[in-house]
Amino acid sequence: MHHIILGSETDFDGWRSAARTLVLNDVTPADVTWTVRGHGPDQPETSTAEAPLEPPHGTFNVPAKFVELAKTAILHRDAERFALLYRLLWRLRRDHDLLDVADDPDVARIHAMAKAVHHEAQRMRTSIRFREIGREHKSHFVAWFEPQHHVVELAAPFFASRFADMPWSILTSDVCAHWDGHAVSITPGISEAGMPAGNRLEEIWQRHYAVIFNPARLAAKQSRNLPEALTIKPASESATPPEPAMIRHSDSLSALREEAADCRACHLYEHATQTVFGEGPQSAQVMLVGEQPGDKEDLAGKPFVGPAGQMLDRALEEAGIDRKKVYITNAVKHFKFVPRGKIRLHQKPNTPEIKACRQWYERELASIKPDLVVAMGATAAQCVFNKLTPIGKNRGRLIDLDDEVKALVTVHPSYLLRLPDEDAKAREYQRFVEDLKIAAELLRKRAQAAA
Repeated sequence: MHHIILGSETDFDGWRSAARTLVLNDVTPADVTWTVRGHGPDQPETSTAEAPLEPPHGTFNVPAKFVELAKTAILHRDAERFALLYRLLWRLRRDHDLLDVADDPDVARIHAMAKAVHHEAQRMRTSIRFREIGREHKSHFVAWFEPQHHVVELAAPFFASRFADMPWSILTSDVCAHWDGHAVSITPGISEAGMPAGNRLEEIWQRHYAVIFNPARLAAKQSRNLPEALTIKPASESATPPEPAMIRHSDSLSALREEAADCRACHLYEHATQTVFGEGPQSAQVMLVGEQPGDKEDLAGKPFVGPAGQMLDRALEEAGIDRKKVYITNAVKHFKFVPRGKIRLHQKPNTPEIKACRQWYERELASIKPDLVVAMGATAAQCVFNKLTPIGKNRGRLIDLDDEVKALVTVHPSYLLRLPDEDAKAREYQRFVEDLKIAAELLRKRAQAAA
């Protein structure tokens, strides 16, 4: 029996080196045990073997996607992950297409583990709240987090990018991540008792967060990581009962929203704070489609809450459309940007990103089955019609999408915000309202016909 001792819970390089040596010595998975240094009684300092292993000679190939899958799955807390990965590696030497067999127990299990790790990294990115800790004449920002898997090192670069201008530490019982403005460093974990006490900033943040937070997003397993959870009333205590859902498709909006939270169809999820899914009633007759979430939407997790959203609200009101009765979403569900100091500058999504995200628009459309889809801007039009669609040639008229659903093309509200000339801005805003009045008139006629 060969006993392999890895340097840490996330020692992928150590696992890969040992696995390569074992495979090239024809050591079967059944003849290997895996553990981590310092875990378990009477553990030797180094790996041991029933018989000495020959230094590895020769090479063998495995699919590149296995390497990426292994790098992620090894961050899971399942104690059997090292053995599972080696078993898959052993089998892949003989069957290169193994990872495409979705119903294989080993393949299904490793994909589930990788998905859980991605989900936990996303939870870490969205639930951490820093507390300002005074340090003589300097402030330091500290957060406590209880990771379900070993994701601290995986998620740390996101915080370094998002909070590049402030020194911070993320403390966990596994390891701690620190940012000094130049580089991320990792130190051993600490107990929760070692968490520094926050000052009045925490009290202010709690009051603010209680106003903007959506209670439906507060899962019980997350509440210990959110100090502001203490000030938030459960959704059941809300004064206004939720509007009854009219489910018209096997995919309810709540199910789609939960699934989209783990979307990895393109690279944009890597730097965005979270997936910003659509919002509105399941029974909406009008579906508004924008381009992508902006900075404020990325942080809030809701579409059209920034300046463009405020302009949209005003235009909808003037057109006679109640925003609470329409479904609002974006063609691309993650914020695409480039950092410029403390600012994140919006970047227009490209065609591959639009195509990668179109599945969510299609499933939202199938779930809601609206009477009208309003495409706001060129990106939205490309998503809705699945091809490049000029705004000028198609604006202001109803276009058939199928026998029951029509489309309307107009500009994006942010276009109006960018116009430098006030007279031009006023004219274009009025045109935007007139476009939305076409939608209002369609709804009126549909309502009369139904009556």
